Amino acid sequence: MAEQSYATHRRLDPLFHFVLATLYVVFFLLAARSLWKGSSLSNGATFILAIGLLIHWFKTRAYALSVQDRVIRLEERLRMATLLPEDLRGRAHELTPSQCVGLRFASDGELADLVRQTLAENLDGEAIKKRIKTWRPDHHRV
Repeated sequence: MAEQSYATHRRLDPLFHFVLATLYVVFFLLAARSLWKGSSLSNGATFILAIGLLIHWFKTRAYALSVQDRVIRLEERLRMATLLPEDLRGRAHELTPSQCVGLRFASDGELADLVRQTLAENLDGEAIKKRIKTWRPDHHRV
């Protein structure tokens, strides 16, 4: 697997992000054009279907990311329970979901320092990721 870093950690699924999205947008534009040129029950129904497909595409992605974030939070809380010193372990519940998602890329050796910085400075997920020196890759994300 390719090495990951802050610059390369985002993942796009070509079939979902490009092919399916393009098909939905083209279908929406064609349905809107048909409705504009001639209002009919069929054209109206096609346009409503096109809107529904776009909503479905966005919601499908949102649901997948939501589940992924919940799993990441669980994994990171388990990891923190074993790696953090006692003073930080008791404060792990103060981390936001975004912060947990950012911390998942931190190596075990720098996790405690990053958690300490995150709690002290209220860093967001992106700021956390930018501070990581030794990247812990995640090749299983959605």
